[in-house]
Amino acid sequence: MQPTPGRAKEPIHRAYPRRTARRTAATAAVLAAVLPLSACGGASGAGGEADASGKVEGSITFQTWNLRAGFKPYFTGLIADFEKKYPGTEVKWVDQPAEGYADKLSADAAGGTLPDVVNVSPDLLAPLAKAGLALDLDQAAAKYEKEYLPGAWAGHRVPGLEGTYAFPWYLNTGPLFYNKRLFEEAGLDPEKPPTTYDELFDQSLRIAEKSKGEIATLANIPTIEDFGRYGVPLMNEEGTAFTFNDAKGVELLTKYKELYDAKALDPQALTATPESAGKKFLTEAVAMNPGSALDLEKFRKQAPTLYENIGITEQISNTGKDNMYVMGVMVNARTKQTPAAVAFAHFVTDAQRQMEFAKQVAIFPSTAGSLDDPYFTKEDGTDATRVRIAAAKSLKTAVNYTPVLLSEQMKTELRNAVARALQGKESPKEALDNAVNACNRLLKQS
Repeated sequence: MQPTPGRAKEPIHRAYPRRTARRTAATAAVLAAVLPLSACGGASGAGGEADASGKVEGSITFQTWNLRAGFKPYFTGLIADFEKKYPGTEVKWVDQPAEGYADKLSADAAGGTLPDVVNVSPDLLAPLAKAGLALDLDQAAAKYEKEYLPGAWAGHRVPGLEGTYAFPWYLNTGPLFYNKRLFEEAGLDPEKPPTTYDELFDQSLRIAEKSKGEIATLANIPTIEDFGRYGVPLMNEEGTAFTFNDAKGVELLTKYKELYDAKALDPQALTATPESAGKKFLTEAVAMNPGSALDLEKFRKQAPTLYENIGITEQISNTGKDNMYVMGVMVNARTKQTPAAVAFAHFVTDAQRQMEFAKQVAIFPSTAGSLDDPYFTKEDGTDATRVRIAAAKSLKTAVNYTPVLLSEQMKTELRNAVARALQGKESPKEALDNAVNACNRLLKQS
């Protein structure tokens, strides 16, 4: 779900990766509503040109996703600056609530009323791109690609299609916290936390053994992002089938089964939520957990002993690339004001505007070079800065591992398969084969 930014600097990276069942159904509704449009030539029968090289002029509509309440001055100022830079333009800003956003996209797509410039996440972008409603920026605005981080630009590509279908906007990720005391008590170097999955597995087993099964290292079962960071190919290039049941995927799940049996993976991981996992870390029952600056502040107040022993490190990865969550700004392929729509989408997401936005809420710019700014590199002694610097460092080469075609129902299939394997009800290979078969059936149905 799109984050609902609260007070300034509130970390939001946990908020928007999560998907609700309602959101998933609505995403499917978008797909069902807009795919027929690609065959019949569009909802209105009239659209704009893909060429964005003409004069920037005319009236366009810009739609955001639950941002007006917290950031009205920012966006009204941004729009005023754009209209001043391009005399003869007018931008109408509309903001939709978080609840029902995908339903609104579905209705607008089917009715031919999709705004000219739209705030989207990759999973909502995919069906619009497949229906021909998202402008291909590789064709219309390729000159801007170099301004963005490669992983962020690639995050708006859709398997099975050639092209990039939204400007990258803000990013988020999160570092890992670890308990230095628990590592040291197990005879491990507290200044050298694991960086690869092999190191993670070895050190996790060591901690479980030394604590006689009292201390687990992890509190969460592997998700699709873990499979991606492990180096598992998640889908074929055509976007027609999931492939996370290959030998590498089976290897990862087999390793997690070993952790689970040794109590190096918390026994309650099968039903864990981010909140319950966070509490396990807070009470020093697990040695590692993802977190945010708000968590660090909570540790300082509620668990001072833990706080004194907090280590901050990057996500575990075999690929050398962390996971990022990315938001985008899409241009309606059927806008009648293509030059103005493209210019405005680029204006919203350029380095200056993204940096200004990042200083109002705990997100990160997707523009190349921005993460080298002292704001993301210079310590000032505060917890928020410690976490911000750690996260920003990882984002320079991060990628969005979650396939844009992976629905919440498919994630549930994977989660259930992992649970069956960990409990010994199915072998890791059998469980992943079943999950992939179920996901592929759902993919074909959509």
